[in-house]
Amino acid sequence: MKIAFFANTDWYLYNFRLSTALRLRALGAEVMMLSPPGDFGARFADHGIAWRTLPMDRSSLDPLRETLLLRALVRLLTTERPDLLHNFTVKCAVYGALAARMAKVPAVVNAVAGMGYVFTSQRMKARALRPVVSDLMRRTLGHGNSRVILQNPDDVGTFTALRLSPPDKIRLIRSSGVDTERFSPAPRDAQARRPLRVLLAARLLWEKGIGEFAEAASLMRQQGRDIEFLLAGMPDPGNPRSVPRADVERWQQQGMLTWLGHVEDMSTLMRQVDVMALPSYYREGVPKSLIEGAASGLALVTTDLPGCREVVSEDGVDGLHVAPRSAESLAAALARLDDDRPLLQRLASRARDRALQHFDHRNVIRETIDVYNELLRMPLHNGELVGASR
Repeated sequence: MKIAFFANTDWYLYNFRLSTALRLRALGAEVMMLSPPGDFGARFADHGIAWRTLPMDRSSLDPLRETLLLRALVRLLTTERPDLLHNFTVKCAVYGALAARMAKVPAVVNAVAGMGYVFTSQRMKARALRPVVSDLMRRTLGHGNSRVILQNPDDVGTFTALRLSPPDKIRLIRSSGVDTERFSPAPRDAQARRPLRVLLAARLLWEKGIGEFAEAASLMRQQGRDIEFLLAGMPDPGNPRSVPRADVERWQQQGMLTWLGHVEDMSTLMRQVDVMALPSYYREGVPKSLIEGAASGLALVTTDLPGCREVVSEDGVDGLHVAPRSAESLAAALARLDDDRPLLQRLASRARDRALQHFDHRNVIRETIDVYNELLRMPLHNGELVGASR
């Protein structure tokens, strides 16, 4: 049994899907990762997992380049002959589904975590691409022996309304999961009063609320509040809405926030902060940073938008909701937590409870393999998952 994963970065596969790959290996399957070249792919060898690179540019619209990518993917799948191909993100799902059909791969799973730039941005380029991408999705995602995995009910509704996939082939799995043992609360002295530490961890895209985060930091400083703002993540040159490095460096030089760049050990970082903020107006699947923050026992501050509302379901109960594109709303929520430390602790505790109930990676992996077993000729044994690590 051979299962291949195809994504647009090796970073995504290593950080979001390694747990699933290790579980599959434990069940006796051979696992292969497919992505463009990157700095993380070589690490798969340490886990006994093969990695193959493809000539893929996420932002490319060049017909010749895209044709070469599709040919390379078909050639690789024909050579490797996986029993199932699992594609991640819209572009990989479309190309992977089409290449799998040409290479006669018996089963395909297409995972779309959020609707992304093409479906959420109102910029001219995105609006021009939307009907083209929608047509490609209709032609590829629901073909043959396949399933589509979505992460939140809003996306299920969108896929159904736009007829992007037959409804009977759609499966809902909420998030890519979090290791709730690795991401766990740090002991805290409830009596100790120290500056509130707020973290935003994400790809540095404007739609993630990066600008609003920086502006909220400026507002807090103007009010004389002693709140530490930490920003973890890197610009994403493959996305047209990436925040320029110069802007982030300027915010840091002005003392508005501390930019940590790429953080290898997120679980340790989260044990050192109090709040996870994600004022996103991006069409998220279920944001990884929010479920990791929830598992770490942090108070969550985010928007009441698709994906984000899956983690913070009720304002004031398991987190705080803020208005999209509003630095003032974000600043007010953070000031509220700064002033009301018992509320901070209540929200943190309830976020942890919600992570344990809904987002533990063991449940997500089990549900994912259940989807595989709908398609495979010889289903994988899918009992209780114990001891898998991210």
